[in-house]
Amino acid sequence: MPSKPAPIKKSPAKKAADKAPEPAPEPAPAPPAEAAPAHEPEAAPAAPAEYTAAAGPVPTSAPLDITVEDVNDTSLTIEWKTPETIGDCGLDGYTIEYRKDGTTDWVAAQEQLTPGNRCCIKNLTTGDLLHVRVVAVNAGGRSEPCTLAQPVNIREIGDRPRIRLPRALRSRYVKQVGEQVNVVIPFLGKPKPEVSWLKDGQPLDTKRVNIRNSDKDSILFIRTAEREDSGVYEMTVKVDSFEDKANITLQIVERPGCPTSVKLVDTWGFNAALEWTPPKDNGNTEITGYTIQKADKKTGVWFSVLEHYHRLTATVTDLIMGNSYSFRVFAENKVGISEKAAVTKGVAHIQKTGIVYKPPEYPEHNFSEAPKFTTPLSDRAATVGYTTKLLCSVRGSPKPKIEWLKNQMIIGDDPKFRQISNQGICSLEIRKPCSFDGGVYTCRAKNAQGEAAVSCKLEVKQIVIPESGKGK
Repeated sequence: MPSKPAPIKKSPAKKAADKAPEPAPEPAPAPPAEAAPAHEPEAAPAAPAEYTAAAGPVPTSAPLDITVEDVNDTSLTIEWKTPETIGDCGLDGYTIEYRKDGTTDWVAAQEQLTPGNRCCIKNLTTGDLLHVRVVAVNAGGRSEPCTLAQPVNIREIGDRPRIRLPRALRSRYVKQVGEQVNVVIPFLGKPKPEVSWLKDGQPLDTKRVNIRNSDKDSILFIRTAEREDSGVYEMTVKVDSFEDKANITLQIVERPGCPTSVKLVDTWGFNAALEWTPPKDNGNTEITGYTIQKADKKTGVWFSVLEHYHRLTATVTDLIMGNSYSFRVFAENKVGISEKAAVTKGVAHIQKTGIVYKPPEYPEHNFSEAPKFTTPLSDRAATVGYTTKLLCSVRGSPKPKIEWLKNQMIIGDDPKFRQISNQGICSLEIRKPCSFDGGVYTCRAKNAQGEAAVSCKLEVKQIVIPESGKGK
């Protein structure tokens, strides 16, 4: 920063801006100006709209939302948003100006216009208190300035502390008894934050828990985890009056104890009913199931009959007649099954009894059924001298007797007709019919349950030879 603030040099755009407001009084008498109340200063910006149409380009509106992005001992970085109103002539860039607190002279931070929405003011003096503003420039001149609400102290400031808790630690962190706990938690802060830890609201036991801090992270280390290390650990990082906190729930688990008791409730046939109570010690995590085993007193070998079983009662089946059995139950959690099991005091004796198998009696099903035609006869047309066949199908139990009738007269054993009945398919073959063989044919089926009949009409046609064909 120069020892003496340099005066602001007017650029060509600045000179144009000085000349641009001169025609402004001319459109003042226009009706829009009269419509605005005289006592409201907000009506003044409405004039450039008339001015634009009459006198040419006008400046843009003021930049928006100027904020401080970063500050250190010798520089200040600010950013802002584009003006709402730019106009047809566009936007050439921005002028960034600053002044010391207690003075009135604004100094241009850069000789050239800044095209973007961000600027770093360099070569500042540590300890100065600066006011900063941004002005948009176009062919119409300079816009109204957008000024920071508060002056900025040029000094190295600390970043607000912030803990970056890993995703794996945001939920319950589970370790087994005897395992090593090594938790690394990164954080941000400038200058180096002060780091402190609490467990369940109390200071840590440094004999069991080691804390190692660096400029970027803190490490919580337990060489050999025990059940009493479970709890909520609170980490705090602090810089000046700013602080950030994060909680870690550490759960140290192990295999559960055995069920409190198991009883043999009942024995019948080849079955035994058991019930038991949950273990007093669940291993610091929920019980996920039980394993039930049986042992024959003759061999003493244990076999699992149920695994990952969730209820507190069970029925063991398929026991061998004449044997005696003991039972035991293990508890399970996410670590594994309990080292010991609860064993029944009583023994289940599967008695040998005279068992006479009596097959169940089933009533004999009556399959009798009256005849029923499943496929009826269809009307047919035949030609004299050409054998034809009538077909239908019938079912019934017992097997029905089949009769064929012509014009309600039983055909019988006439050699002109051939009657066939096989697997419920009934057919009547008429050999070389003549015109007298036409009529109504009926197939009738009878058995002890009843009878049924179907009919059709047969028409026998004579071949007609054309007159022209007789002379040939």
